[in-house]
Amino acid sequence: MYEDKTLVCKDCGNEFIFTEGEQEFYAEKGFTNEPQRCKACRDARKMANRQGQEREIFIAECASCGGEAKVPFKPREDRPVYCSECFAKMKEESR
Repeated sequence: MYEDKTLVCKDCGNEFIFTEGEQEFYAEKGFTNEPQRCKACRDARKMANRQGQEREIFIAECASCGGEAKVPFKPREDRPVYCSECFAKMKEESR
């Protein structure tokens, strides 16, 4: 049903193969457009986007030791938050 297609990357201008399997995947997901960038340019673009975003860090009180816990999510009143040391200890104990 599908055959490999040779496409040209809009960023670097190099040719890349849009494989039969990738086309099936795109169809299953309902994607109607073919990829416009080769894998290397897609990966480079993703990394550039990630580096431009700074994660917001929240400060909370550790539910175990009472120390400062820095976390990348907004703590909720109904859930305990642990500092990295207490979290690592709890993780190790649960093994």
